[in-house]
Amino acid sequence: MGGSSAVPERRGGDVEVTGISLSTERVRPGDLYAALPGARAHGADFTGAALAAGAVAVLTDPAGATRVPDDVPLLVVPDPRRVLGRLSARVYGNPAERLRMIGITGTQGKTTTSRLAEGGLQATGTTAAVIGTVGTRIAGTDVPTALTTPEAPDLHGLFALMVERGVEVCVMEVSSHALVLGRVDGVVFDVAVFLNLGRDHLDFHTDLEDYYRAKASLFTPERARRALVNVDDEHGRRLAEECAVPVVTFSGAGEPADWCAVERVAEPEGSAFVVAGPDGLRLSAGVPLAGEFNVDNALAAVAACGEAGLDPAAVARGIAGLPGVPGRLERIDEGQDFEVVVDYAHKPDAVEAALRALRPLARGRLIVVLGAGGDRDPGKRPIMGGIAARLADLLVVTDDNPRTESPAAIRASVRAGVRGPGEVLEVGDRRAAIAAALDRAGPGDIVLVAGKGHETGQEVDGVVHPFDDREVARALLRERSGAEGAGGAVSEPPSVG
Repeated sequence: MGGSSAVPERRGGDVEVTGISLSTERVRPGDLYAALPGARAHGADFTGAALAAGAVAVLTDPAGATRVPDDVPLLVVPDPRRVLGRLSARVYGNPAERLRMIGITGTQGKTTTSRLAEGGLQATGTTAAVIGTVGTRIAGTDVPTALTTPEAPDLHGLFALMVERGVEVCVMEVSSHALVLGRVDGVVFDVAVFLNLGRDHLDFHTDLEDYYRAKASLFTPERARRALVNVDDEHGRRLAEECAVPVVTFSGAGEPADWCAVERVAEPEGSAFVVAGPDGLRLSAGVPLAGEFNVDNALAAVAACGEAGLDPAAVARGIAGLPGVPGRLERIDEGQDFEVVVDYAHKPDAVEAALRALRPLARGRLIVVLGAGGDRDPGKRPIMGGIAARLADLLVVTDDNPRTESPAAIRASVRAGVRGPGEVLEVGDRRAAIAAALDRAGPGDIVLVAGKGHETGQEVDGVVHPFDDREVARALLRERSGAEGAGGAVSEPPSVG
């Protein structure tokens, strides 16, 4: 069994396995239950629940094997996670081999690039699927998933569903967690795309080099047939030199590359540009999102599809006609005389990119609402605060997803990076913070609500409360419009320490 040199130990008779699950809550009759060791408990301790739900056999390690009843068919390997991907692929009939696979990795831009590619393909009449942070969509139908890159059994099950529904191309985000934890094992991407690398996930990786190595592991013969690499990024240039598979390059900034974006024209609603590709190819293109970095994302989407053997011209036309990407510089328009934009930027590079994209579009002030997530890399909090205070005219520091940490302590850490005389307001309650930003906005201003983007909940002390920045902003703008229309004053929320 690939991924482990040890010969697996088998116990019990032959059984027919029709699926795999890591969770007893998702076990279906005929499943193999993968009982993995965990930080607090061993999955084998829940074998009874898995069997009651219909599991017919168990995959586990030697420690777990001692906790499984003797009459249960059992497969024992030293490290079950290392075989889980290939085993899942085999159980589901290797469905990824029947799809054209495009995998996208990078610190920022994965969601935008994958969604643009999927939308461009759908517009050409190609049946496509996308897997990523915003969720999974198969042939235009949303399928709920919990992780950016689902666990291997769920992932291969999704591939099987795609094949059933006639999907031709799957575009998916590939996170560093997924690569380290083996979630994409058993998949060989036709094209693997590298966008960029910046500070993120340092609560999971030991340092930036470890983070880079995790990303670089996608660009190996075991996981990809061809690499498409952004040579505007210093880590991309390094990867292009070190890559063990054939490399094709792209650049939106004028670096020598196989695919380039030239003749760029920026507007508040998006950008028009020309794609210069291999063999003298020139294509008119556009992206329905503001910011130069979104030209880069659209270029990556067009080039990835081209390198996968699809028609890049048709994909470029399809992308130009899209309405946008959920929670990515998403404009909120309720007839107000200033711009409101919601974006997922929750790491230093992304916050800077979003603010730099919006600054030239603002005829007045640039206002940003920003927090930081709890139980994640704390070192990025003051960096984000410093960037936001430097690039915006007003920074409203608020709560993001505090999780189990003190919200006030997180806000203090964000503020610790602020230098200079810039205006900073602290409002802990996120709805009140958005209201404060909107109340201070005037004609020609831009308000950026950053950090949560497409998310529809806010996690506090282990409880996820309904909260969608986009819906909150819309509701507040309507209230504001109604109050102004009635001649009433809009109340100002209190400042919370």
